[in-house]
Amino acid sequence: MRLADAPDLDVTVARLGPAAHVASVSGELDAHTAPFLRRRLLPLAERVPESQLIVDLAGVTFLDSTALGVLIGTAKLLQEHGGALVVASADPRLRRLFELAGVLPLLRLERTLAEAVERVVAGQYA
Repeated sequence: MRLADAPDLDVTVARLGPAAHVASVSGELDAHTAPFLRRRLLPLAERVPESQLIVDLAGVTFLDSTALGVLIGTAKLLQEHGGALVVASADPRLRRLFELAGVLPLLRLERTLAEAVERVVAGQYA
């Protein structure tokens, strides 16, 4: 769903099961688009205890600290309810950003969406 107020962001959500969703994000994640990302992710994190949320960043061309904060907040909320945030990205720059920000203890990082889905469906992050 492309957001009218955020023309540089597209977020598509798919349900994997009663407590598992995939949010595929494409475009730029910055201070302008981060509030829209938050509005899409937080309801998925709050919906069911022990929710698993995969955020596919394969189509993301830029991610700033504001958007990183949205991902961190979502990961913390999921953890508080026994769930997990799984980020799918093969981009070495994004992977390095997560390492430098020290957020790897808060979320799981997979190289591809297929790997993330496989592990979530197998219950490896439950």
